[in-house]
Amino acid sequence: MRKSRGRTGRKRRRKHLKSFMDGVNCSHKLEYIKLKKWLKERGFGDSNLRPAEFWETGRGLMTTKSLQAGELIISLPEKCLLTTGTVLSSCLGGHIMNWKPPLSPLQALCTFLIAEKHAGEKSPWKPYLDVLPKTYTCPACLEPDVINLLPKPLKRKAQEQKMMIQELFTSSKAFFSSLQPLFAENTGTIFNYSALEWAWCTINTRTIYMKHPHRECFSLEPDVYALAPYLDLLNHSPNVQVKAAFNEQTRSYEIWTNSQCRKSQEVFICYGPHDNQRLLLEYGFVAMDNPHSSVYVSADTLLKYFSPLDKQRKAKVSILKDHDFLENLTFGWEGPSWRLLTALRVLSLGADEFACWRRALLGDVTSARNEQQALGTAAKICQFLIEETQHVLLQISQLKRDKENLKAHLALVEMLRSEDLKILQKSAEILCSSNL
Repeated sequence: MRKSRGRTGRKRRRKHLKSFMDGVNCSHKLEYIKLKKWLKERGFGDSNLRPAEFWETGRGLMTTKSLQAGELIISLPEKCLLTTGTVLSSCLGGHIMNWKPPLSPLQALCTFLIAEKHAGEKSPWKPYLDVLPKTYTCPACLEPDVINLLPKPLKRKAQEQKMMIQELFTSSKAFFSSLQPLFAENTGTIFNYSALEWAWCTINTRTIYMKHPHRECFSLEPDVYALAPYLDLLNHSPNVQVKAAFNEQTRSYEIWTNSQCRKSQEVFICYGPHDNQRLLLEYGFVAMDNPHSSVYVSADTLLKYFSPLDKQRKAKVSILKDHDFLENLTFGWEGPSWRLLTALRVLSLGADEFACWRRALLGDVTSARNEQQALGTAAKICQFLIEETQHVLLQISQLKRDKENLKAHLALVEMLRSEDLKILQKSAEILCSSNL
């Protein structure tokens, strides 16, 4: 009697666990019903994908049947795509064509998104605009307090991203003013900085790559953007492979899977073999247990471990600079990268070994002493980064208590730093066994 109850309990637990891993179907929500109807009017046939909420990834798409490798996941007709062609055929088209100096394709798309969002009910794109995120978590949108907690290389790129949007806004102001005849309200209040930041993030995080022929009315920047309603609900996983391209025969953007996926599970695509810093910078999220992730070592950190009294130090740094060995030095799941070890080998060359720098650059072991010093220094740098990361994680947990409004953004940086810590601890283990 007791046995059978246990088995039922296990079954129930398994079922509960399965439903916990599966998504909660959201296709009954009004915004998705309207979006599907709108897509259908533009020639989108029903797919096996349904919008759903997932525990780990948030909003995504689940499959209503099991998928096999080589199957077509989704086919989105050209009419559903939002491109510069869409912008030119709207009421903005004439203004863009006559504007000098010509706008970039990115400026045109940003302008269109802001104008359509402002149009509200009158916009033919409203069903799509309604399901777009209201806010983003790209580094450009983070508060300075949060940006300060990012690893140095990412912090620098986040500041560059902020400046780039600022410059885009400044260079677009005159064009925005020229659109005044189209609007009852002042264009300054419609096309403000936060509206542009939202439009830029929408394009940067959600567009698919699609090459368009160059048009005279645009600047020479590549025109490679297309916003793909519904398809852009697919989340990224570093562990899947897909084939994605515009099919000239069917005039549709298609995604084919190279992985299997069981019924009711989330369907993933892969945005590319990106590490977590790149994912956060470009898309505003972090992937847990990302096999491509690594922790970067800045040139400043690297050089701290070598004596300024070394007579050949200047020459060694110059060699590394000339051969591009002061950038992209990393620790990964397999330990220190080949590039990091190579830089350490060159910097560890003794006065009597300096002539062998070419061999060291090729990754050859010049002497047992050199190799031991390089590995020992790698272990010290790794330990320094572990302590630095632990210190930042402590700062984050304190800030989360004090600043309720920053909680979501802090949680994102916490994920990035926790993942970094795991990689560094793994690297420390590997270095410890190799030193032994």
